[in-house]
Amino acid sequence: MNSPTSNYLQIAGREIHWMDWGSQGGPVVIAWHGLARTCRDMDELAAHFAERGFRVVCPDTIGRGLSQWSPVPDDEYQLSFYARLAVGLCDALALERVHWVGTSMGGAIGLVCAGGQVEPRMKSRIASLVLNDNAPQIADAAVERIRSYAGQPPAFDTVTELEAFFRTVYKPYGWLSDTQWRRLTETSTRRLPDGRVTPHYDPAMVQQFVAHPEDYLLWPHYDAIEVPVLCLRGADSDLVLPATLAEMQRRGPGAAGRLQVIEVPGCGHAPALNVPGHLAPIEAFVRAAGA
Repeated sequence: MNSPTSNYLQIAGREIHWMDWGSQGGPVVIAWHGLARTCRDMDELAAHFAERGFRVVCPDTIGRGLSQWSPVPDDEYQLSFYARLAVGLCDALALERVHWVGTSMGGAIGLVCAGGQVEPRMKSRIASLVLNDNAPQIADAAVERIRSYAGQPPAFDTVTELEAFFRTVYKPYGWLSDTQWRRLTETSTRRLPDGRVTPHYDPAMVQQFVAHPEDYLLWPHYDAIEVPVLCLRGADSDLVLPATLAEMQRRGPGAAGRLQVIEVPGCGHAPALNVPGHLAPIEAFVRAAGA
């Protein structure tokens, strides 16, 4: 396997950072992270697929990780702009057919893209869609929980203290090794002017839920999806409710027999995609979907 490379592109007038894993000639997986996270959350998944001949592209969303922060947050921190970034990424890398794996927000971006109503060119590019603890409708209580910690990120004197915070707030991810917790911390930490450390994202990104309160109500996009969909639900998730899964089965890809649902034990929102029990069903699904 080739060593992953760190890269930057200008897309829609913004600098976007992305990691490139695996074989340039292999089938392509786009792995997109969650709301307040970074592309490095996808390291285990990317390594898993890269070792099996795939190319895996993992972007940092605008306002997260090493990507530029938006100067117009109310306009750009929303799913339609994130979908525009996805189009630009695929255009720049000449990616004509991809499998999309998205955690939480990353799943919502893939859902919008696969539906084709916002960015029609993406509909034909997405061969399969994995929603990691995401659905066309998410629970209001979970949104409020996420807003409560994401909108006002804490600051700490030491990285060790920040790691302890991450271990608490991301406990629903399930099991992570000590090494993985350390990497999660170090790849999502920025230092403030006063010397303290805080999570590596723009706090204004949470304004998506204020400026665009219905941004995650995505049933029309879901109904338009014509490719296989795998929904991984953390067994203890407060974001994807059983009633929502039942509705997904009744319409869109579910009604067409193209929806697969797997409950992931020992996790809430959202499975970390870092152990064989998470990765094996995704690989099987992607391989079954083909090119």
